Amino acid sequence: MPQVAERLARLQATLHAAAARSGHPDPALLAVSKTRSGTEIAALQAAGQRLFGENYVQEALGKMRELAGIDIEWHLIGHLQSNKTRDVATHFDWVQSVDRIKLVEALARHRMAHQPPLNLLVQVNIDDEGSKHGCTPVDAEAICEAIAARPLLALRGLMAIPAPSPDPDVRRAAFRAMRELFDRLRQRFSSMDTLSMGMSDDAELAVTEGSTMVRIGTALFGPRPVKSGDGLS
Repeated sequence: MPQVAERLARLQATLHAAAARSGHPDPALLAVSKTRSGTEIAALQAAGQRLFGENYVQEALGKMRELAGIDIEWHLIGHLQSNKTRDVATHFDWVQSVDRIKLVEALARHRMAHQPPLNLLVQVNIDDEGSKHGCTPVDAEAICEAIAARPLLALRGLMAIPAPSPDPDVRRAAFRAMRELFDRLRQRFSSMDTLSMGMSDDAELAVTEGSTMVRIGTALFGPRPVKSGDGLS
């Protein structure tokens, strides 16, 4: 599918330019594949994309079975419920949405000893939004400490979804606060190398503020097809 390869190359070029302008390394690109079919994921993987992020555990497990044998690194980026930790610990490569110590304990308990350590990011609610998941910046250090103490888990960094705002300066301030928190915690936890922030509408801004991983969906896959009953003409 030439369009898939073109979209991927165009986005990589955009992110590279943003990183170069700010003197940062190129960020890793995570393809957000929720609601996308196995066929779409396979096409993007064939074009060179390896990292895919899913929001819903059961949906992701079906895709993993369908795409078994294809080189994909699976990330959970949606909210993790405690009753899903067994499936997540045994099937995913990364979890980006760890926001409480209870999850750390459950993931460590269910990760199999023969598997490599499960890569974890601590999700931080940097804007203190009541409707958002994530720990407070104050609580992030204790969660990092809990992860670092468990040999079957790997503390890789932080993730955030700042509050949407039409004012880029407001979003920039949130990204900057996340970068400062990341840099401070990294002085204590040397394994931290990933700051996941920035999505389709603010990825370039996030990269200029030091994001090392951005999460992109539509710009990679194209618009979702309109289904009957969507109320659109």
